Amino acid sequence: MDAPSEFDRQIALTPEGRGRYAADLDAGWSVGGGLNGGYLLALVGNAIRNSLPGKPDPLAVSAYYLSAARPGRATVTVDVRRDGGRVATASADLVQGDQARITVLATYGDLDGLGDDVRTTAPELDLPPVEECPRGSDAPPAVLEMAPIMGRFDMRFHPDDIGWVVGKPSGDGVMRAWFRLADGREPDPISLLMVLDALPPVTFNLGMPGWAPTLELSAHVRAKPAPGWLKVRHETRNLAGGMFEEDCEVWDSTGRLVAQSRQLAMQPRL
Repeated sequence: MDAPSEFDRQIALTPEGRGRYAADLDAGWSVGGGLNGGYLLALVGNAIRNSLPGKPDPLAVSAYYLSAARPGRATVTVDVRRDGGRVATASADLVQGDQARITVLATYGDLDGLGDDVRTTAPELDLPPVEECPRGSDAPPAVLEMAPIMGRFDMRFHPDDIGWVVGKPSGDGVMRAWFRLADGREPDPISLLMVLDALPPVTFNLGMPGWAPTLELSAHVRAKPAPGWLKVRHETRNLAGGMFEEDCEVWDSTGRLVAQSRQLAMQPRL
């Protein structure tokens, strides 16, 4: 049997009975003032998957981020609200000590059993060839030090979206990149929950660098992704009240739109 991938080890859980799981949050997913929200969502999503035999795939997930998670021990508690027919719904809470970090409500099913008819009127994300896109790992040392998460995957950014690295943001509320996990693990529905929040905040390209903590994120997983590189696009249209929305699309190597999300996040403080 093949050894678990780095990502699978980092979202691993130890069942403790009655829907309760122990986890060890990995410091490699740190960014700014806490752990990446997509990583936390994938870990919680893994706990829900383990609680719903026969319905392994997230379909619709809504998460509220209550406080910044830290590396170390955590507990995830899953409450199955309904399990019948083609889908099931469960809630889950991730807690560290006496601090709730994230609360989730999710609907799961089996994407294989729901069919493979994936159609969209959205235009497929167009990126230059992978070899023509700058690597995220080539960011300045100060950026890599602030965001160890950059070492968890291989991102190749659209050349028009990296001016922020040298203090020349594009002014467009968009961030686009090729994406794959650093160890070559192929994407699946659980990892898509992480990918939806993996790129740097779009506010970087609006001249607002810094950590942008997520308040709420709603995700839809539309299909199982094919092996290979993913294409990811984040966009914002509105900043108001110190907050901004960030819409994400994830396309697989066959050109299918396999996941979407919208999140509301706090605007970085300059």
